[in-house]
Amino acid sequence: MEILIYEGFPDCAGKIRKQVFEDEQGFQNEFDEKDETATHIVAFDENKTPVATCRVFWDGERDSHVLGRLAVLKEYRGRNTGSALVGRAEQYVCGKGGKCLALHAQCQAAAFYRRLGYTECSGIESEEGCPHVWMRKDF
Repeated sequence: MEILIYEGFPDCAGKIRKQVFEDEQGFQNEFDEKDETATHIVAFDENKTPVATCRVFWDGERDSHVLGRLAVLKEYRGRNTGSALVGRAEQYVCGKGGKCLALHAQCQAAAFYRRLGYTECSGIESEEGCPHVWMRKDF
C-alpha cells in the first residue's frame, strides 16, 4: 500500500468520500470549505487504485490538528487500511510540530479509534442524525 499526501483536494479523495459517506451511509453535507485548505491523505492499493482517504487541518478553536472524513472503500475494510491511514496522519501532524490529534468519530467507529490510542473527550453529539463523539490522542 502506498499513502500519499496532497496539499490540494484530489479528485480521488472526493470520489472515495462520496461513495462511502453519501452513497453508502446517506450523508448529504459531505463536502465543506475545509476541503480547500486541508491536507488530504490517500491510500492506494498495489494496482495504484485509490482505496481510502482522510483529511487533516488545524482547528484554532480546539487548539489542535483535526483528522476528519476518514473513508475506506468497503472491500478494503478489515485489512488495516484505516489504521495505516491514521498512522500516516499522525506522522504528518508530528512532523508539523503537533502535540495531539483530535477527531469527531461516528460512535460506531469509536472502538476502532480507541484501539489506536484515542480517548473520548466529549459527550455524544449528532451530525446529520448520526451519533458522533470527539476523541483525541496526545503524542
